Amino acid sequence: MLLETERLIITEFTKDMARVVHENSLDEDNRKFVPDEVFETEEEAAEVIEFLMGQYGGSDGPFVYPVIAKKDNTNLGYVQMAPLDDGAWEIGYHIAGKYTGNGYATEAVKAFLPFMSNKIGVSEVYGICLEENIASVHVLKKCGFEETFAGIGDYQGEKREIFKSVWRQS
Repeated sequence: MLLETERLIITEFTKDMARVVHENSLDEDNRKFVPDEVFETEEEAAEVIEFLMGQYGGSDGPFVYPVIAKKDNTNLGYVQMAPLDDGAWEIGYHIAGKYTGNGYATEAVKAFLPFMSNKIGVSEVYGICLEENIASVHVLKKCGFEETFAGIGDYQGEKREIFKSVWRQS
């Protein structure tokens, strides 16, 4: 896959991305909001990348793709579609802390969402994050997600204050 926006390239992982994926995963927001996506070692990141690369040819997901800055080929983070237990799909994204505040997540999600929803054949995609993750809530709203629930809900196996929203393809 290769998607391009004005400033970004969304492409497939390669094995040589392990070091930067490891480094990007270590920021405080990632530790706080998605601790299951923190890779403490480059080797751990390499194992996950190998698994994710194996998903590209299938239909089960998750489908995770790096987000690269066009201007200098910097790996900024990732965008993903992941299946939920009930057969629905969820959008996910992470832009490393040192690159946040530039609109990269919004730009990536806006390009990725319609492409991937068509590819996997769904017309609805959920966005679920911790309610305190204000930046993520803003990205979802800017990308056309409509709030469906805010309150105590299941988040990575724990009861937490969550924000749940849905995007519907028009």
